[in-house]
Amino acid sequence: MTLGLRRIETTFILLAMLATAIAGGLTLGAGASAGSFAASALALAGLAWIVSFATEQLGEQFGPEVTGLLQSTLGNLPEFFVVIFALREGQVLVATTSIVGSIFANALLVLGMAIVVGAWKSPDGVMRFGARLPSDTATLLLLAVFLIVSLGVASSSHDAAADHDRAISVIGAIALLAVYALWVRSYLGGAGKADPGHKEAPRLSGLVSAGLLALSGLGAAFVSEWFVEGIEPAIKAFGISEAFAGLVVVAIAGNAIENAAGVILAAKGQSDLAMSVVKNSVSQIAVFLFPVLVLSSQWFDTPLGFGMAPVYAASLALTAVIVWQVTGDGEAAVWEGAALIAFYIILAAIAFYE
Repeated sequence: MTLGLRRIETTFILLAMLATAIAGGLTLGAGASAGSFAASALALAGLAWIVSFATEQLGEQFGPEVTGLLQSTLGNLPEFFVVIFALREGQVLVATTSIVGSIFANALLVLGMAIVVGAWKSPDGVMRFGARLPSDTATLLLLAVFLIVSLGVASSSHDAAADHDRAISVIGAIALLAVYALWVRSYLGGAGKADPGHKEAPRLSGLVSAGLLALSGLGAAFVSEWFVEGIEPAIKAFGISEAFAGLVVVAIAGNAIENAAGVILAAKGQSDLAMSVVKNSVSQIAVFLFPVLVLSSQWFDTPLGFGMAPVYAASLALTAVIVWQVTGDGEAAVWEGAALIAFYIILAAIAFYE
């Protein structure tokens, strides 16, 4: 199949390339600044649209399970590089809050927006999707939360285990990765072949779509570094805290791909693919990306661990329960999506005033 891009799609791709070039020019030419930070955020959003478009094309050929897993894997590349670059710069709080913020952003904000849009488009005001993935995501998220909360309780109670936070984090990371590998094998083993909500034939070949995904992920890696370099100037210019920058600003921008893809797919009636993109991202961040970052950062002077402030550990535990409550039955109404967004707004307010 040859390239079948519409004019508006070509325009968006060119604008994304232009935004990336501007972000690189500002950072490499004049140094990191609030301006380069904003330009990098726009570039990430542009790359997000390219990935969402390529994901939609792949979804027609491989089904929602495989496509969602692939898209969330590539979509989380920017977050991986954002955290690694932040740790390299010694911004431990930003690194920790951004990875945790990514879970909150996807599980509450993005999922809530996708449900609101998807349910609004539905004739009866209810968005329907397969119930297995939401249940699986809740189990995987609870597994990660168990480790995080246990370390948080040990630290706050001055338990002897708190003195071995680094070793426990490494052991826990390996355990989480093992469970995730087993889940992926089981999940893909029952993958379907198509999303019934998508009736338009793909206009790009699988090879071209995969190439767009790969190039967008690579571009996002470079933009992420420029983005991190601009965090400190942006914090000073906008008067925000490091916690808010990591938990909200960096988390949303670093997950711009899922932010765009999940909502766009839901708006087009592709409920299973939209849910696959968002839910796979939540699972991957909690039991794949987070553990990989913990293990990868052991060579830094300040490695990443699963221990964190009690307010965020408790919020993660409640998030796992809330997400299961809303999506566990395979359907959700507009008000339930709005409730998820409200939870995120409350959490952002707490981070803002820290």
